[in-house]
Amino acid sequence: MIPIRDKNPSGTFPYITIGIIVINVLIFLYELSMDSGLGEFIMKYAVVPLKIKHYSQDPDLTFASISFPFISSMFLHGGFIHLIGNMWYLWIFGDNIEDKLGHFKFFGFYILCGIIASSVHVLFNSQSDIPCIGASGAVAGVLGAYMVTFPYARIVTVIPLFIFLQVIELPAMVVLGFWFVIQFFNGATSITASTSGAGIAWWAHIGGFAAGIIIFYIIRIFFVRTPRMRR
Repeated sequence: MIPIRDKNPSGTFPYITIGIIVINVLIFLYELSMDSGLGEFIMKYAVVPLKIKHYSQDPDLTFASISFPFISSMFLHGGFIHLIGNMWYLWIFGDNIEDKLGHFKFFGFYILCGIIASSVHVLFNSQSDIPCIGASGAVAGVLGAYMVTFPYARIVTVIPLFIFLQVIELPAMVVLGFWFVIQFFNGATSITASTSGAGIAWWAHIGGFAAGIIIFYIIRIFFVRTPRMRR
């Protein structure tokens, strides 16, 4: 299933959603401009589980050097498809969650989901020396919040059927629920697999999705005021 757009107009202009997309694109263009130093740049600002595990044993590692990548890594991407896929999902679903939470709370929500997503990835891949980058975990948090907030919103979706493409409208709970099932299945499989699944951080997706649901409700309950009824 490939979502094209949702039929769920937002009530406010998504400044933060657009800003995050612009920042990701600009940083990716900076990556493209780099030559031999790109590998070192990625290793410095990506989340590397094995590096975190050996933090206390390596005098060259500082707390800042292993903690900052939990934020910086979500603004790095490994290719055009990686970038476009993440930003496309954020563009479709981010505006409605930003509208619900408010601009600044949405930004905090997005960053926190990304941090938790990377933490879950490290937990399940502590022996990996592969750098983990991408906005997937943070975007997964947006998807989780969207699914529980707008479960019946209509999503225009492309479904490949052999050599044909079928365009249909499906409820968000079907599209995003199917997405999560795929992530969970691959994440469960990766635990016993001898390879890293083509370098895809499945557990970051799973952790981000779950975090998005929980954090969204916490913010809505404690930090978002509901208008009082007038008598």
